[in-house]
Amino acid sequence: MTVRQSIVFNGDLGSGKSTVSVEIAKRLGLRRVSVGDLYRQMAQDRQMTALQLNLHAELDQAVDGYVDQLQRDIAASGESLVMDSRLAWHFFTDALKVHMITEPSEAARRVLLRPSGPAESYASLEEAKARLRERSESERGRFLIRYGVDKARLRNYDLICDTTRAPVGEVIERIVDVYEGRLAPDVLRGAPPLLLLDPSRVYPTEDVTGLRGLWDSTLAAEVAAAGETGLEPIEIGYTGEYFFVINGHRRLSAAVRNGFRLVPGRLVAEVEEPVVGGRSAIDYFAEQAHPSLIHDWEAAHDIHLPLPEHALLAGDAVLAGEPGAAG
Repeated sequence: MTVRQSIVFNGDLGSGKSTVSVEIAKRLGLRRVSVGDLYRQMAQDRQMTALQLNLHAELDQAVDGYVDQLQRDIAASGESLVMDSRLAWHFFTDALKVHMITEPSEAARRVLLRPSGPAESYASLEEAKARLRERSESERGRFLIRYGVDKARLRNYDLICDTTRAPVGEVIERIVDVYEGRLAPDVLRGAPPLLLLDPSRVYPTEDVTGLRGLWDSTLAAEVAAAGETGLEPIEIGYTGEYFFVINGHRRLSAAVRNGFRLVPGRLVAEVEEPVVGGRSAIDYFAEQAHPSLIHDWEAAHDIHLPLPEHALLAGDAVLAGEPGAAG
């Protein structure tokens, strides 16, 4: 069993990283440090909202400077701990770097449900969604300018975990499995990050009618018997917004039909990285994932995948049987 010194958490606002990091710290008997709590206290002391402090920090380097030095000192101490911080992955070397994601509307719903303080309160779901996005973009821009690093780049991390539908307990179990070397260690050793994705949020790039054996009951039974942790990692591309299958449609289909909430994946190409034939992940997805293909996958699996922008602009965006289709 291979165990790293620390676990550092970064992630989308509302992804549950605070809840998960608290419980993992208890489970492993490690001290937890939350930079988010520190920033919220700093905002309250200055009578600002969290967003206002973020915008202020773009102009005043002292805000980040104090927190950065604190993280550097903790990383240099060699203490094994759990760190909840949007930039700890940049300061810690010998640590499991976890990035948590969730669907934006679900993230906004969670934030609305939790107790709010003067530094963070929203009047509606749409306001929460808009302001969470604005805060995230402010942080991303600040980190790019100040540190030359992009927090949205998945290859900065060891593990990406989608918490949209997965219960907290399941997320904790999978992260501990990775930390203790039980889950997909070959991916972490070879070409991290390991992806733990919600299969119902991953887009197809092949037509369901061309996938032989898609409805093979034997495959579905084998996947069910193996469970989420026993599934061979699916090869995945990422556009910067959408995850899509490069290889492994049958496994993904079986996972959806078995009701899995997390499936392992291997990141093949991200944003401008090439998938095949020199085509970037963005271009490959735009060329392969046309509206009728997405619609057929949805209908076959009884799920909903929002149409990406390129698909909304495509000529076959209105499908037979849908509102607006010609009679």
